[in-house]
Amino acid sequence: MTWRGGLPVEDTPDFEFLTPGRNWEYNYFLRGRVNKIKALRSFIVVSTAIFAAFCAKDKNVWRGSIEEVNGVTIVRNPEEPIYEGNLFTAEEELSIGGEEGSDTYAFSDISHLTADDQGRIYALDRKESHVKVFDAEGRYLRTIGRPGQGPGDLNEPIFVYFLRNELLVTQYERLSFFSPEGDLLRTVPMVKETPTRARCNSRGNIIGTSTVYDPATPKTYAFVLKLYDPEVNPIKELARMQLERSLGPTVKPMRPTVYMTVDDQDNVIFGYPERYEIQVFDPDGNLTRKILKTYKPVAIAEEEKAASIEGAPPQIKFEFPEHHPPFLRFIHDEMGRLYVQTYERAAAKDVYLHDVFDRDGRYIARVPLKRVPVLFRNGNLYSLEETEEGYPVIKRYRVTAASRSSPSGKKG
Repeated sequence: MTWRGGLPVEDTPDFEFLTPGRNWEYNYFLRGRVNKIKALRSFIVVSTAIFAAFCAKDKNVWRGSIEEVNGVTIVRNPEEPIYEGNLFTAEEELSIGGEEGSDTYAFSDISHLTADDQGRIYALDRKESHVKVFDAEGRYLRTIGRPGQGPGDLNEPIFVYFLRNELLVTQYERLSFFSPEGDLLRTVPMVKETPTRARCNSRGNIIGTSTVYDPATPKTYAFVLKLYDPEVNPIKELARMQLERSLGPTVKPMRPTVYMTVDDQDNVIFGYPERYEIQVFDPDGNLTRKILKTYKPVAIAEEEKAASIEGAPPQIKFEFPEHHPPFLRFIHDEMGRLYVQTYERAAAKDVYLHDVFDRDGRYIARVPLKRVPVLFRNGNLYSLEETEEGYPVIKRYRVTAASRSSPSGKKG
């Protein structure tokens, strides 16, 4: 929960980088100004660390069901996956950030990142309103953007993506497109509508979410997912839901948070975890698949409640649900698999179990991933993490698939 002027900002689902049980606005700001870059010796992370690399026992049987309902594929998954164990091992190759070094490698609030096919890393510093670019070896190259509203400036940047050899930086009132070298290519103002969490697909169309308030229903608001053309003119409404507003002195944290992403085939993946259901839309905005899963609810711990309350004015009252939502966020890899972050913690610190679904929506495995995994690209996994001292760092891991038997009995 963010606090401004002694009052809470409404808990709208517009921040995909929230970490379970933590106040990102308070705890993820950099607690120092000196960072360092250090290429670490590669190592295979063992089961007590981020990724467990061990021999998996294959069950080889998927006990779910698939049916077609009004042209939509409904995939119902059981509580247990097909495989026991992990899908891959990971070797840490690179770490950018830390407590020592020059300001070149310092991050005030690294809120998002992306990478291109050459391995260059683009780190969005939301507080500084710029993007820092590093080469594949972690060497600083340049800074793109600066605070402001002029050409090439960034005003309250949210996310950064790399698509069609262009760098997209989303902001609340416009989209800015840059070349990899940092030259401004174009700016798309969002005048008629201002979708948040905007993404572009390979066609140049924009997918975004927005909130709609109706005076006739003051206690709720509509959360809408839409497909737009390159000039932000609406093409199609994909999903709409009515959500409860936070009004008055009572705050209800730990509510389900809407999440959306676009995969490498331009499919829109959308979820509102009031229940364990993920919807998949094709590039034209047609609903094609629903992925459902049985799960065990995770109780909200007292320390998580205390972290949410910390810093709040005393007149604010809190109402916590008994359990977390079934999931928080998800990312996809280059094989079309979906990694869904749950609230279930692994043994190590800041490690959360992720449910993994194949491209057909079948629940195949659970893997522990540390902190905030952001992107799979060219066989690498990029994530946002913290040092023991609380300094933000970018990590890159080399991912190697584990040898295992597929459900058909063939090695895969």
